[in-house]
This record gives sequence, structure tokens and C-alpha cells, in this order.
Amino acid sequence: MRRPVVVNALWGAVALVLMAGCSSGTTEEQPGTAPPTSVSSSSSASSASPSSSPSASTAGRVSVTGTLTEGLKSPWGLAELPGGDLLVSSRDERTITRIDGRTGAKTVLGEVPGVVLGGEGGLLGLAVHDGWVYAYLTAASDNRIVRMRYGGGEGDRLGPPEPVLTGIPKGFVHNGGRIEFGPDGMLYAGTGETGRTGLAQDRASLGGKILRMTPEGRPAPGNPFPGSVVYSYGHRNVQGLAWDPEGRLWASEFGQNTWDELNLVEPGRNYGWPEAEGRAGKAGFVDPVAQWPTSEASPSGIAYARGAIWMAGLRGERLWRVPLSGAERSGEPEAFLTGEYGRLRTVLAAGGDRLWLVTSETDTRGTPGPGDDRILRLEVR
Repeated sequence: MRRPVVVNALWGAVALVLMAGCSSGTTEEQPGTAPPTSVSSSSSASSASPSSSPSASTAGRVSVTGTLTEGLKSPWGLAELPGGDLLVSSRDERTITRIDGRTGAKTVLGEVPGVVLGGEGGLLGLAVHDGWVYAYLTAASDNRIVRMRYGGGEGDRLGPPEPVLTGIPKGFVHNGGRIEFGPDGMLYAGTGETGRTGLAQDRASLGGKILRMTPEGRPAPGNPFPGSVVYSYGHRNVQGLAWDPEGRLWASEFGQNTWDELNLVEPGRNYGWPEAEGRAGKAGFVDPVAQWPTSEASPSGIAYARGAIWMAGLRGERLWRVPLSGAERSGEPEAFLTGEYGRLRTVLAAGGDRLWLVTSETDTRGTPGPGDDRILRLEVR
């Protein structure tokens, strides 16, 4: 059950379906606190796990060790600055806010111009690279990636946005939005097919894809299709990207009515949508490494830590752990924090055994309680 949080803090577009619930219970915590607030043991593994899964591994665990900050409105993207402070985007307020990584103090850096709201669109993913803040946003005619100069010092403000990549299809739904820099120094983006399912199989379209580009937005060297930023295709709506220590790319993907997915992404491969949803065993398509009923996941952000992918669930209101051995699962997925903090949007590796976790109760599909939305400190084992 979701637990509202009682706080004494200084800080205090249209939904398609209301999907998250809320109920009682309390826990005392303050923004910026470090003492543990809860320890959650794993729930049973997803009933949707493929029957051919590898042998089970030792169960992990996660502890919520504190709340860094709260009172965020429609938080979506999260990126870490050199030195440990965080940047968080507000999808609906169009703003980027700097969060002190120790105290949780918030500083609004400004509103990003050119963002057009509607449905699942708005100001989405963030990434930081070489003095630039990159943002994935919905504009009047498309989804696009822009970058803004940011010195990172106290009092600094964002520079004007410069286009990096334009022409990504936009829609009321399925806008993708996650951007990350990979270990190769290239910028990756997860996009959606905007509800027009045919875009996912059309390699000439940027919709329903994972894209790979230089920091300036040009097709990255070694891409599978010459002259194209398309890295993989046949995706429905990708909102999570992460790399393991061997440099393998993993991605979470929203299914339609049956299966959500975690995929191991390889260049030039076809991940099946709309011909396949979940594990299909069809020639020419890549099956997911793990899958879940949409009621248990609806996954957004993912991160790698301690031998596993950690995946935030929106409708599922839980954090999934998927243990890995190389390119394969080493055990059944495990669910944590089920219903305790509501919808979960973004999870970010913070080094070693630490994660940041962003809730998403104020995105028009949740049931906000006192203090929503928040960034939580997690410790994983």
C-alpha cells in the first residue's frame, strides 16, 4: 500500500486513464535526511517471467535510506552534475531544477523555451555532457533534443537551447523521452511510435527507435544503417536506457495490453513491435530478456547496480530488480517497494550500491499525497 509521508519541509497534459491508487500509513522523514526510513524485502517474482529462465540467484534487497527532496511537480528526467548535485526536469512546468545532493535544497535554473505540453509530451529526459545540459522535449511540430550551456556554478543559469536532433515524431502518447550518454561518449535516445504503430518498423522514421548520435546530433560512427542515427527499431515506447559494466545496452519498453519488456539492445536488430509484444519466438525479431504484465510494470527509467538492472514501474508502483549474468538473466525478477511510494518514474545509478529514485504521482495519472513528488535515496544489495 502507498504510504503518504508526513514532513515539516520548507519547500513545499491531460490524463487518459487514472491508474494509480493511494491508501494509508505514515512514515516520518525530512528532505535531505540520511537515516534509514524503510527496508523492503523482495516480493515474489513476476508471473510473467519466461519459463526458460536461468536458475535463480540469491535474492537482493533495497533500503530507502532517506528523502533527498520533495514537493516536485511532474518530475521526469534526472541527471547528475560533476560534484554530485542533480538536475531534474518538470514535464508540465517546463523547468529544470538543481537539487543539492546533500541537503536537497532546490534552485530553479529556468524554464526551457519552446516546450509544448499535451498528453505524455513536455519536458522529458535530461543528460549532462562536457558543460552542456541536454534535454528531450516536445515542441510544436515534433519531439527534439536540444542542449544548453551550463557552467554548473552557484548562480549559473541555463543558456539558450540549441537544436541537436529534430524531427522525432510527436503524439499525445508514446513520446519516449529518455536520453543518456553511453560509455562510448555517444548520445542515445529512446523514442516512441506516438500510437502510429507502423513507424516502429519504418527505418526511415525516428519514431519507435533507439537512436545513437554524436554530441552534436550527427549519426554516430559505427551505426548499423549508414547515414542514420537509428540504432535499433521495432520498439513501441522506450523510456529506460542503461549500460552494464561490460558496455551492454539495456532498455525498458512499454507494452500495449499484455507484456512490458526489458531488452538487451544490439545494433541493427528488430525488437518486433507491432508484430510482436513480449516473447514471441518469431524469426527476425529479438525476444525480451524479461517481461511483465502491464499491470505490474509500465516501466520507465532503469539503472544498473550490484549485478542487476533496477526498473521503475509507473502503473505497477514498484521497483523491479532483474539479476544478470553477462547477457542473460541469472534469476527471476523481484519486486520491491510495491505500492509504498506510488508511481515510480526514474531511477539513476549514484555509484556503488546507491540509487536515486524519482516518484511520479503528480503526472495527472497518480494520486498525490503530502510531499509528492520526491527523490528518494536507495541502498541496494
